[in-house]
Amino acid sequence: MAKVNTQSATARRSLVIKLVDDELIHSQSDLVRELNRNGYSVTQATASRDLEELGAVRGKDNSGVFRYQFISTPVSNSSKGLSDLILGIESSGNLSVIKTPAGAAQLLAGNLDRAMKSGKLHSAIGTIAGDDTVLVVSKSATGGASLAKEINKLLGGAK
Repeated sequence: MAKVNTQSATARRSLVIKLVDDELIHSQSDLVRELNRNGYSVTQATASRDLEELGAVRGKDNSGVFRYQFISTPVSNSSKGLSDLILGIESSGNLSVIKTPAGAAQLLAGNLDRAMKSGKLHSAIGTIAGDDTVLVVSKSATGGASLAKEINKLLGGAK
C-alpha cells in the first residue's frame, strides 16, 4: 500500500499540473491512479475538483487522443488565489525571486511556465521551483525588476 502524502492541496495540485502537462491523464481514473502512485490518496471527486479548479479540460489532442490538457493557461482565467501565492518578489540583475507559502512554488511556477508558452509572460525564459521559492529568469540581463512587475500585472497582484 502506498504511503499517504500529508502535504497540502497546493502541492497535490502542483503534481496534477505536471501530470497533465506530461500528457499522462486521459481520465479522472488515470489521475486518481497517478496521484496514488505518488503518495496522494484521493477520491474521484477530489481529482475532478482539482482538474476543474486548475482549468484542465478533456478533449482530443493533436494526435486525436482524448486526454486532459490546458487549453489556456489558468493565469489567463484569473485563477482563484494565484496572486495569493505571492508573499513577496525581489529582483536582482536578470532574476526575480518569488516567495510563496510552503508547497506552493511548483504550482505558481507551472502557471508561469504556461503563461510563457502562451505568450502572456513575455520577458521570462524559465522558472525553477523549490518548496516555497520560485526563481524566474529574465530574457534581459538587467530585466529582473521589470519581470517582477510583469508577473504582478499578469497575476493581478500588487506586491
